Amino acid sequence: MYSRILVAVDGSETSKHALQQAIELAKKLSASVRMVHVVDMSWLPIGPEFAIDTGALSAARRGAGEKIIAAARDAVRQAGFEAESGLIETETPLQRVAEAIAEEASHWGADLVVLGTHGRRGFQHLVLGSVAEQMARLSQAPVLLVPSPKVSPSA
Repeated sequence: MYSRILVAVDGSETSKHALQQAIELAKKLSASVRMVHVVDMSWLPIGPEFAIDTGALSAARRGAGEKIIAAARDAVRQAGFEAESGLIETETPLQRVAEAIAEEASHWGADLVVLGTHGRRGFQHLVLGSVAEQMARLSQAPVLLVPSPKVSPSA
């Protein structure tokens, strides 16, 4: 059914849960997996009026992304599986994270995209947006949205 599964990771618990779901699905389907993390450069202040070292900020964001990908690779190995991985960046200040993921999925030939959804609503959704919602609209491949793992109520 699905032979090439792209999973987007961001280091959150929801993302880790989505990765585990993608691994289990890939094992059952004998599918290959590619994990990606998007380094969002659109938030970097651009222009000479900002006295900010954007090179250092860019390097820091890439470094954080490498750590997220490394942790995802470790999780895949612990599950007894192998997967490709990559770090991608938004290409323009206006490109959205979901667009970068959709482009990577299309370029790699994914026939399923897996990502976690945080289930934000209200003001948080308005301010932070929803990569999952955008992916459902932009992706040429089917999108599997994995909700946050349930947290048991404390007694």
